[in-house]
Amino acid sequence: MGLSVTVLGRCGSYPGPGGACSGYLVRGAGATVWVDAGSGTLANLQRHAALDAVDAVVLSHEHPDHWTDIEGFRVACSYVLGIGGVPVYAPAGLRERAYDLGPALDWQVVEDGDAVEVKGLRLSFSRTDHPPETLAVRADGDGRSLGYSADTGPGWSFEALGRDLDLALCEATFDMENEGRTEGHLSTGQAGAMAQAAGARRLVITHLWPIFDVERLRDEATVTYGAPVEVATEHEEYDL
Repeated sequence: MGLSVTVLGRCGSYPGPGGACSGYLVRGAGATVWVDAGSGTLANLQRHAALDAVDAVVLSHEHPDHWTDIEGFRVACSYVLGIGGVPVYAPAGLRERAYDLGPALDWQVVEDGDAVEVKGLRLSFSRTDHPPETLAVRADGDGRSLGYSADTGPGWSFEALGRDLDLALCEATFDMENEGRTEGHLSTGQAGAMAQAAGARRLVITHLWPIFDVERLRDEATVTYGAPVEVATEHEEYDL
């Protein structure tokens, strides 16, 4: 079995109708890792894996659309499943916002340049262009590589995670007409150009504001990427 990523939520800032905020299930090298836990992702995760199969959680930063479902996971682990010590890798600022992690979760602070091993899966982190401290993550396993931008502005690049990613999962919060509307986020055109410059073999755009037309977002990113681009879709599994 190779490296794969399943989309649990693709919406940026707030969930659209029937959708969920940022969340992804990364599986490979014997590991199952939940990357970002935005609202709605805990429910969606259970359609693809049992909660007691989660080997670790990665949270990119402290904005609520990327982490709030960790609270429900903690409750399930503590009071229903009797699970303890699940590693949670996150920047320092997020630990102060979490309600009560208890013994279920083993909170481990990571920062720019750090790397950890979850079974045979290597996770490495890079600070992005997004306030507060936000960490992109690269996952390497089974001879394949995945890069997730988390939230970022154009002051960061996938090249910080290393070139030639098999798949770049990149935020594209805005269409090109609204490029620069809010600092610390990318437009579709910027996402495509960033992935192209880093030599990513495949691009999936995510963290999409629900108000934008998905086909338009795809077309705009395709122009600057120079090849077909995929739009993250809840419950879709992308095999690398």
